[in-house]
Amino acid sequence: MLNLEPLRDRLSGPFAPFVIHLSDGRKFKVPHLDFIAVGRGVVSIVDERDSTHTVDALHIVSISDPPPKRSKRAK
Repeated sequence: MLNLEPLRDRLSGPFAPFVIHLSDGRKFKVPHLDFIAVGRGVVSIVDERDSTHTVDALHIVSISDPPPKRSKRAK
């Protein structure tokens, strides 16, 4: 289980996008503060399709930086 303090710390400083990884293998991108809410033992995340997912904090196994965006090559 991930203690929610690292997640709260990440949200309290200057924001940078990140990914939440769950125990069932799902991943949720958090591109902006408006896409996440942290409560007591639960986290609500809005995905790219505007669907809301509320997950028990026990299922959050890690948070990570998103993969770097690929740059477009100049022709």
